[in-house]
Amino acid sequence: MITQVIAKDKGCYICKNNIKDIDFKDVDLLKRFTSAYGKIMPKKRSGACAKHQRVVARAIKNSRIMGFMPFVVE
Repeated sequence: MITQVIAKDKGCYICKNNIKDIDFKDVDLLKRFTSAYGKIMPKKRSGACAKHQRVVARAIKNSRIMGFMPFVVE
């Protein structure tokens, strides 16, 4: 059985680093919350709190539409 690292222990990355604004143009921050395949990671894996997970997911979707992030990693 493969053990998964659950991010609950470490807390929300955004709360810890006191990040006030999550912008869709900040691709470096948003890449932290996507998998190697370009999918949005779930809250359990990303370690974000529920409030920030919603904001991050919306920012990633906006970033994809505006062309800053790809929909599919080639």
